[in-house]
Amino acid sequence: MTKQTFREIGWGMGKNNYNMMLKSYVYMLTNWKNEVLYTGVTSDLQKRICQHRNHDFGGFSAKYKTHKVVYIEEFTDIRHAIEREKQIKSWSRKRKDELIESLNPGWKDLWQW
Repeated sequence: MTKQTFREIGWGMGKNNYNMMLKSYVYMLTNWKNEVLYTGVTSDLQKRICQHRNHDFGGFSAKYKTHKVVYIEEFTDIRHAIEREKQIKSWSRKRKDELIESLNPGWKDLWQW
């Protein structure tokens, strides 16, 4: 590979530029009765969903058994994903429900193994 090619794919760039190249995700989980919502952010969605479903960390997700993925939003900059997560977390339950229903009206599990 030439040096220019490395630059094109982001190698040798500063940390801030590297952050803009990683895919990241904001996601929402609920339990099987859709009673509670968990909002999170990650750069490895598959790993993170597995951690939730296996109760690797305990906490809210394990306590309320939020295993059903009902919302996923993809970003190319982790900083934007973190901003979006904070925004969604500040919303009322009604507004979160409306967001989910706009993209997933049946509240189906979007993460099938």
